[in-house]
Amino acid sequence: MFDFGFSELVVIGIVMLIVVGPERLPKVARTAGHLLGRLQRYVSDVKSDIQREMQLEELKKLQEQVRQQAQTIENSVRAQVASVEGEVSRAGEELRALEAAATGAATAPGAVPAEGAAAPASAQLELGLPSSQPSPSSNTPNQADKA
Repeated sequence: MFDFGFSELVVIGIVMLIVVGPERLPKVARTAGHLLGRLQRYVSDVKSDIQREMQLEELKKLQEQVRQQAQTIENSVRAQVASVEGEVSRAGEELRALEAAATGAATAPGAVPAEGAAAPASAQLELGLPSSQPSPSSNTPNQADKA
């Protein structure tokens, strides 16, 4: 802080001894030491406060950058989701149109039913639908009934 050499400190000590006197010199030196310690702590506190404020500003800038990047990513994701939803809805509309065209052609008057229009019995069983044809096991009498 101050650039005092040993010779300057000796001169200051001799002047203090003459001005204050030998009886009060230890008390004055102790008080000066306490004041110097308080001054150093105060300077240290001010430095740390300034450092904290600088870090706070840097953190605020970093937070703003992260917020902007998150907003950019969110907008990009929303655009992609909207694009996918549009494609899915278009595909759904195309499927509905194809289904309507297929059912319209099958139910037209005088139209010949397309091959495989009626569901086979095996497909009905797989789907759990009741069969319109009797099963072979229901026509044959039980062997225990004959005996």
